[in-house]
Amino acid sequence: MHLLEVSSRKTKKQFLNLVDFIYQGDPYYVRQLDEEVESVFDPAQNNFFKHGEAIRWLLVDDAGRAIGRVASFINKNKAYTFRQPTGGMGFFECIDHEEAAFMLFNRSRDWLAERGMMAMDGPINFGENDVNWGLLVDGFTHPGFGMNYNPPYYRKHFENFGFKFYFEQVSNHLDLTKPFPERFWKIAEWCMRKPELSFRHFTFDQADQFIRDMKEVYDDAWKFHENFTPMEVATLKKSIEKARAFMDPEMIWFVYYNDEPIAFLIQFPDVNQILRHLHGKLHLFNKLKFLWLRYRKTITRTRIVIMGVKPKYQRYGVESGIFWHLNEKMKHKPHITELELSWVGDFNPKMRALHESVGAVFAKRHITYRKIFSEEISFSRSTIIPVDTKEKALKQQSGEKK
Repeated sequence: MHLLEVSSRKTKKQFLNLVDFIYQGDPYYVRQLDEEVESVFDPAQNNFFKHGEAIRWLLVDDAGRAIGRVASFINKNKAYTFRQPTGGMGFFECIDHEEAAFMLFNRSRDWLAERGMMAMDGPINFGENDVNWGLLVDGFTHPGFGMNYNPPYYRKHFENFGFKFYFEQVSNHLDLTKPFPERFWKIAEWCMRKPELSFRHFTFDQADQFIRDMKEVYDDAWKFHENFTPMEVATLKKSIEKARAFMDPEMIWFVYYNDEPIAFLIQFPDVNQILRHLHGKLHLFNKLKFLWLRYRKTITRTRIVIMGVKPKYQRYGVESGIFWHLNEKMKHKPHITELELSWVGDFNPKMRALHESVGAVFAKRHITYRKIFSEEISFSRSTIIPVDTKEKALKQQSGEKK
């Protein structure tokens, strides 16, 4: 076995096609579009190259057949926010062979160490964490769009190599054919009686303003997390543009206190129900197939990708108000019967409580692992987002006024 850097047309093709070998016969696996994978490693398409770097390798056997792959990357905006400089590894695929898996892990570790990193997280993405993030360890059923799916044996290779449990990511499913708990709607009604609150769904003609509003809410809502980095407008714009072919503006909602954006929710149709028929390719015939399957209402599931509320307004019940408006729109889309709420880390207890309050049930568990390179550095789990973020925000505002 030996490693090859992915740089030629041939190795890129092998990198992409390896999944057909790894997942042959798996009824749940959905191959990500080749162009989406390639865009992650293209500086012209991925804004993270402005403050980072990435590389990928292919593992081949003595006959030249691809049997594994991995990518390594450094997001310099994030790497130095931890106790030790931390890079990332992802896009890992491998046969069930420990030596092969360890060759890939070691190459990733060595490349990162050569650039000053002292740890690596994986499997993660060279981009935002709403896609390609975490190792699936429980709930090996249909993956929602953007969610990692992998064979169960990957876990033993990660843990035997020395990766440690950094944080857990839980996804829950909500049966939309069943009514929401009555208590939830009472909170929504109380919230919507407040004249200063207004609810608006996304529109493409005002996309730039909605994107700015999203950034404002996100940056405020997540600033108390230990490794917070601001959301990038350019990255958001590209994400929205890529999703335009399948996104539904009535599934993306914003809340305003008078004219101040205070909350948002992004939900996407689960386009994996179509992509599973395209086998990673988006040539002309598959584009026509995509349009036909969408017209036939093949998509029956959706996924809430992210939700955020400014800490100052986190006891206003705006989450319930968003779900009320969303539910009204979903009544006109009876073909949508299931909603995936993903993913929520164990560092975010408030959002987990929200999942429970709407009646969602457990569906999947992913783990983001961390490998510390030196035994002299102690390992610690990801910290919990404080429950009292509203109080922290008010104290911060009071201090700024002084």
